[in-house]
Amino acid sequence: MTVRESAGGGAVAAAEVEDRLEEHRSELTGYCYRMLGSVFEAEDAVQETMVRAWRAADRFEGRSSLRSWLYRIATNVCMDSLNAGKRRARPMDLSPASHHDAALPAATPESVWVEPVPDARALPSGGDPADLVVARETIRLAFVAALQHLPPRQRAVLILREVLAWRASETAELLGTTVASVNSALQRARATLSAAGVAAPGTSPDGDAAAVPAPAMDDEREALLARYVDAFERYDMESLTKLLHEDATLSMPPYPLWLRGHEDICGWMLGTGHQCEGSRLLPVAANGSPAFAQYRLAEDGSHYAWALQVLEIADGKITGLNSFLDTARLFPLFGLPLELPG
Repeated sequence: MTVRESAGGGAVAAAEVEDRLEEHRSELTGYCYRMLGSVFEAEDAVQETMVRAWRAADRFEGRSSLRSWLYRIATNVCMDSLNAGKRRARPMDLSPASHHDAALPAATPESVWVEPVPDARALPSGGDPADLVVARETIRLAFVAALQHLPPRQRAVLILREVLAWRASETAELLGTTVASVNSALQRARATLSAAGVAAPGTSPDGDAAAVPAPAMDDEREALLARYVDAFERYDMESLTKLLHEDATLSMPPYPLWLRGHEDICGWMLGTGHQCEGSRLLPVAANGSPAFAQYRLAEDGSHYAWALQVLEIADGKITGLNSFLDTARLFPLFGLPLELPG
């Protein structure tokens, strides 16, 4: 039976075909985002997947599920993109940490960086809560950045097997290879992630079984975030420092510079970054993590878009402040205004 045939053999309306394809858009976007490290490239890849699927709908004979067929197309689209040798990264992947008095380097093209993704674009809206926890963990910046170190085929194998829980036989069929090849690629991918200090879903960085991650938000974390917003908006560096892990990092794509530790982070914010004083923070949902839209204070009392902050948290402390400054592209993506009235 083709996509455009009903169970009774009649033609299915074009709108119904589109509806059946659209049911998979969110999960495909999450898959392509993990593969490509860019929400914009991921959405382009999914759109190309949908176009290819629509054009080939009459030739789909149901030997695999519609979902598997769409993943095969999406994988091919991503592989075509990755075969160009592109690999996105985070500033800490490319250079040593700088000091707070370092000169701000020139901005680099957006194509260099792993980008943030709205939760609503990449996460399922329902389903098993345990599956949602895993989905959140596997769109976090550190995990997506670590995936970019893997060759494209290993990347696809790890995502399909560890994130989406496909069987080895299903993965082998999708990739046109053998189960032995899939298992070998998975072991190599796990070893690469372990060397980077990032655990595959359901394992610790050393490869042992790991406990299920804690719920995405609890009272303690809510309190930490409230204290962060209060300290940042008052620009109280003493209070802010108490919330940061001693090895916390600050990065600001598209600038390759990044900082580590209390002294350099606070020194930067009171020095080169002093114009962030008076900012307002609005909560958003990005990368399965706490995130905020930062608006800087303008002379007329209004606030203008400055950064999308994605926070990393561990053991009750903030371990990473990732400020993405490409607000002209990112704020509309998140449904955010570019200016707040005074």
